[in-house]
Amino acid sequence: MNQYNDVFTMYDKYILPSLLNYTCGQKPFIKQREKIVPMAKGKVLEVGIGSGLNLPYLDSSKIDSLVGIDPSEELIALAEQRINDSMPKIEFIVSKAEEMHFNDNTFDTVLMTYTMCTVEDTSVALHELKRVLKSDGQLLFCEHGLAPEEKVAVWQNRINHFWPHISGGCNVNKNIPDLIKKAGLNIVRMDEMYLPKTPKVLGYNYWGSATKEN
Repeated sequence: MNQYNDVFTMYDKYILPSLLNYTCGQKPFIKQREKIVPMAKGKVLEVGIGSGLNLPYLDSSKIDSLVGIDPSEELIALAEQRINDSMPKIEFIVSKAEEMHFNDNTFDTVLMTYTMCTVEDTSVALHELKRVLKSDGQLLFCEHGLAPEEKVAVWQNRINHFWPHISGGCNVNKNIPDLIKKAGLNIVRMDEMYLPKTPKVLGYNYWGSATKEN
């Protein structure tokens, strides 16, 4: 049993980070990042910064400061390699989304892209996100999740029994808009579609912005 645990540990530590970096850096995902990331402004928190794939699409002229959190030290190490002089000053913190150690009402923008799928307790994370967001702040999100087509959703629920175990905890069947609303956030605008050249069970995308409910 210990041998199996060692294999999974090696996979998670040495193989998975590069695999996630490659997969999430493919053109359909990059096109989505280009739609949402440049809208970040003010004091910004990126939840699940991962390997820093969003960094090239930030508009530095609109950003006062940037904090990026991620539970993976290996992914943060990859993100640090992407930094250049044109980017805002970045503080990286190894942390789970469910356990953020920031004061209430700290950030103007919270950015999440392809992160909710891997968060263990999405409800807790979104409530934490809401807590640290300023009253007039914005959540910018771009996530894949549960598809509206029943046939696709059935297959998403089936493969989700094993998919998280080989993909770093990625769940393919989370109802993204429902989770955001249940956390007490108001979706201001949202678009959705299947990503091109991506299997339907993995590629139904939601992206937009949300604010705190008054």
